[in-house]
Amino acid sequence: MNERDTPWEELARRDFLHHCGLGLGSIGLSALLAADGAVAAEGTPAGASAPSLRGDRRDALQPRAPHFPARAKAVIQLFMAGGPSQLDLFDDKPKLKELSGQVVPKSYTDGKRFAFLKPDSKLLGTHRTFQRHGESGAIVSEALPHMASIADDLSFIKTMHTDNFNHGPAKLLAQTGYQTFGHPTLGTWLLYGLGTVSQDLPGFVVLQSGPRGPRGGSYLWSNGFLSSSYQGVPLRSQGDPILNLGSPRGVSRRRQRRAIEAVSELNALRLAATGDREIAARTASYEMAFRMQRSAPDLIDISSESAATLAEYGVTPGQASFAFNCLLARRLVERGVRCVTLFHTEWDHHGGGENLKEHFDRVCGQVDRPTAALVRDLKQRGMYDETLVVWGGEFGRTPMGEVRKSTGRDHHIEAYTVALGGGGIKPGITVGETDELGFYPAETSERVHVHDLHATVLHQMGLDHLKLTHRFQGRDFRLTDVGGHVVQQLIS
Repeated sequence: MNERDTPWEELARRDFLHHCGLGLGSIGLSALLAADGAVAAEGTPAGASAPSLRGDRRDALQPRAPHFPARAKAVIQLFMAGGPSQLDLFDDKPKLKELSGQVVPKSYTDGKRFAFLKPDSKLLGTHRTFQRHGESGAIVSEALPHMASIADDLSFIKTMHTDNFNHGPAKLLAQTGYQTFGHPTLGTWLLYGLGTVSQDLPGFVVLQSGPRGPRGGSYLWSNGFLSSSYQGVPLRSQGDPILNLGSPRGVSRRRQRRAIEAVSELNALRLAATGDREIAARTASYEMAFRMQRSAPDLIDISSESAATLAEYGVTPGQASFAFNCLLARRLVERGVRCVTLFHTEWDHHGGGENLKEHFDRVCGQVDRPTAALVRDLKQRGMYDETLVVWGGEFGRTPMGEVRKSTGRDHHIEAYTVALGGGGIKPGITVGETDELGFYPAETSERVHVHDLHATVLHQMGLDHLKLTHRFQGRDFRLTDVGGHVVQQLIS
């Protein structure tokens, strides 16, 4: 080695492998690239050819044909972070009211663990009244009058269940199909399988509202082991949609375009030398950011929306809210975005900082009108049939009360409620019923797991959850892990 040579200790691992030529390093590099999907086409989305590595965003995110004809083109997730109480919203249990204050029978709690409750906790009936609504006769409580008015446009799964009663792992399971970090989310899988028709906005957008972000943070919209081209992009509803999106002062758009082109050319050279697909993703992100400098401000500029539309959603211009995000969700889907996930906190009503009286009523009021307005707006614009809307949280709440500063409910994973509508979902039906206390499904066969919900969402988007796979670390992964069945009762 002479003075001009780079010392071996300063070489990056990839450079070392690259300079090893046809030796063991080259073999190792080939194996690594194959495992990452850069060479092998294993896990090709939707049975199509694998995206190329040239760095052009259209290669990774170009629209691809589904496995079979799709009923929906986009998904809007209205995620109620914290776990809304199904027993105060959708699941009326007269027997629970009758036995309120009595100790729960041991037959219900034997062998069960709860986040905070003891097995001898007392039952808690709701003080809210329920009524049947619409031709479907769906049961909705007085806490959600606006959602009750669209009951015939929705369907309800009352026997959802999940595997973990802690918020973080349960949220991860609800979004990724796994309880641990590092896996792609539903929106990511949709982009991986179908690409996106949106050219000036990300294909997977995340919107947040409420007093804080959801537990789990950015892992809830992560690309996991898939290319970062597919990760969710959080947008802000106030100020710049994305921090630092604007051009630096004194830099013209033409000058910035030339800089991006120069960087892209350098990235292309590096990509050709290494085959690292993340270089292509990085190039795509620069290109997207450049286009979003014009498209994103236009997105959140709602001056073109009528006063009647703003009133229907309950939007106050310039004020961040779940209502504003629902309106943005419609505007995003109109522009070809494939998946929009709205996280709204706070639904964690234990009876401490958040209780089942004023705090519960407040959060219901924040989401009730906008949810109904979103469904009506999509219908009016002819978009509802091709947009799948999913409303629910990571789990539900217990039939037993939890006493802190006031009375609330603990986390419940055995049976809770999720609502779906549009996107080829049969309207006005209810899947499953719970027992007289709302603790378990009345029939074991009526249980619907999170994997089943994911399989159903993918099915409506034209994707077979068993075929939408990606090979990583020697194993074929999918959103539904090793489970999942399409809930056929919901399919119109």
